[in-house]
Amino acid sequence: MEEVTVVAALGFLLLAGAGGSAGDEAREAAAVQALLARLLGPRPAADFSVSVERSLAAESGLDTYRLSGGGAGARVRVAGSTGVAAAAGLHRYLRDFCGCHVAWSGSQLRLPRPLPAVPEELTEATPNRYRYYQNVCTQSYSFVWWDWARWEREIDWMALNGINLALAWSGQEAIWQRVYLALGLTQSEIDEYFTGPAFLAWGRMGNLHSWGGPLPRSWHLKQLYLQHRILDRMRSFGMIPVLPAFAGHVPKAVTRVFPQVNVTQMGSWGHFNCSYSCSFLLAPGDPMFPIIGSLFLRELTTEFGTDHIYGADTFNEMQPPSSEPSYLAAATAAVYEAMITVDPDAVWLLQGWLFQHQPQFWGPAQVGAVLGAVPRGHLLVLDLFAETQPVYIRTASFQGQPFIWCMLHNFGGNHGLFGTLETVNQGPAAARLFPNSTMVGTGMAPEGIGQNEVVYALMAELGWRKDPVPDLGAWVASFAARRYGGIHQDAETAWRLLLRSVYNCSGESCSGHNRSPLVKRPSLQMNTTVWYNRSDVFEAWRLLLATTPALAASPAFRYDLLDVTRQAAQELVSFYYGELFVGALVESLVQDVPFQQRQFDENVFQLEQAFVLNTRRYPTQPKGQSRFLGPGAGQASPEVPRPKRRSPRPAGRVRYGGV
Repeated sequence: MEEVTVVAALGFLLLAGAGGSAGDEAREAAAVQALLARLLGPRPAADFSVSVERSLAAESGLDTYRLSGGGAGARVRVAGSTGVAAAAGLHRYLRDFCGCHVAWSGSQLRLPRPLPAVPEELTEATPNRYRYYQNVCTQSYSFVWWDWARWEREIDWMALNGINLALAWSGQEAIWQRVYLALGLTQSEIDEYFTGPAFLAWGRMGNLHSWGGPLPRSWHLKQLYLQHRILDRMRSFGMIPVLPAFAGHVPKAVTRVFPQVNVTQMGSWGHFNCSYSCSFLLAPGDPMFPIIGSLFLRELTTEFGTDHIYGADTFNEMQPPSSEPSYLAAATAAVYEAMITVDPDAVWLLQGWLFQHQPQFWGPAQVGAVLGAVPRGHLLVLDLFAETQPVYIRTASFQGQPFIWCMLHNFGGNHGLFGTLETVNQGPAAARLFPNSTMVGTGMAPEGIGQNEVVYALMAELGWRKDPVPDLGAWVASFAARRYGGIHQDAETAWRLLLRSVYNCSGESCSGHNRSPLVKRPSLQMNTTVWYNRSDVFEAWRLLLATTPALAASPAFRYDLLDVTRQAAQELVSFYYGELFVGALVESLVQDVPFQQRQFDENVFQLEQAFVLNTRRYPTQPKGQSRFLGPGAGQASPEVPRPKRRSPRPAGRVRYGGV
């Protein structure tokens, strides 16, 4: 009962300022109607009516949408308790009634005419308060060079997928610059401290400084402009933007201005030396801690307003100076107290990655010290890697603090077909049923986006489901049909093969990092073990190639064909590395003869050499009857000789170890 009270208290706290007036409802409805026009065009958008009604939510805080109408001569009516809920309802209609698809790589939006009727009024409520999105690292791996047009598309995607809680961290360095100047630092000291744009994620978490800097004045101006537009659009949908707060890291130059300040220099991070890492951390009891923290948050909220949720990560992949629970509690309390000095309603959003990343340090006493240092309901923890290594289980549901079950999925913006779809499908429901669960939402927290779109489509849908998808095979088949704009048996079979192989990561060999020698640094100790049968990938590739004449007009199909082709190339290189390169190298060592590089190249890379040396030039744009590969798509070019036939590849799970 105590945990239920905590969750209810958190919901009340965050909804107290979010109920809104009729004016807020009208603004959110107008935002969704404008999204419709951007997505479908003004004329098709006119066939929909959108309304936002707070009273639609039977339980306060649980977003709800209602669909009705449609059919010959009738408008489709979409109502939501918030703008986000209405956008999610719109997406549900487009997906399930019209067979449409919206994704990062593009959209398939061929609407049936007339628009299909909703047979009977459909009302859906989310089982949890939050659907969270982003990782601090996403800002650098994916977002860093975006302009407003790209941000606008992303926020539309967020709304359609029901996201109502997301980081909004652009422009914070411009605010920090004002604070540092006010404290007495020089411009040159500030320039020396900031990282370059692509590395700001790790500068913000205290892992790096200086690397790739400085930041030009034009950067600050552009980011301030973007942040205002991002926040305005997010708030127009009823989303809650998470702003940054002071985590305790300071430039070394602070010690020049305040010689008596008590700081600790942290250890190095990520193989960087102390010229670029080893950040300075203010002692929690130092009088400058609340001063700097409140100065920053006051300047930030004056510039951007606030929705009362703030993110800060003091010990991201860095071991604290002390394992004493008293120190960890004091360090945590100092961050929170600096927040509430400016905003008494502040809630701290904490990435729980630190507990997962260094479990040997974060024992029960250490975890308890952090979780207990903030009043219950005022710390919201992201269980960041819950699909693989959930922390809520070993911390008794974060000792009563509310948490969000997150799917991390992607590390480092890696490209490669990968997913744990079965685990993702079951995970949120299992977390809700955990004894005394304090789960209050689901989240998507990839380090990089623009990959494995099927994984994110599933996770977004699960944010609105109380139970797992009953049949993932049928679900992935319908995903492919919507994505390509029609049912095709070979394409469906290909996706079912991918589901049971690359998207069914399990066992000790399961890894979200791309292990192919094609993309890794050269090494004689390379482990190319995979958790699936590679022949499934090759067969899926063959089936998609065979489908090319029928589906090549689909941009999503062309994207997927290229993606699977890249994966197949990686698999071939891994196979050749294990079977031929390592074998040939061992043979040369055993026989004490030089490695026969030329003979190896001739045996392995016949096709690649023929392609590289071939004089044929290929079109850069789709041509011919298929609009993709031209007549005869999928057939081998007569100019490219086929490699000699080899013995069949092993079909089972074979471990290819290094030497």
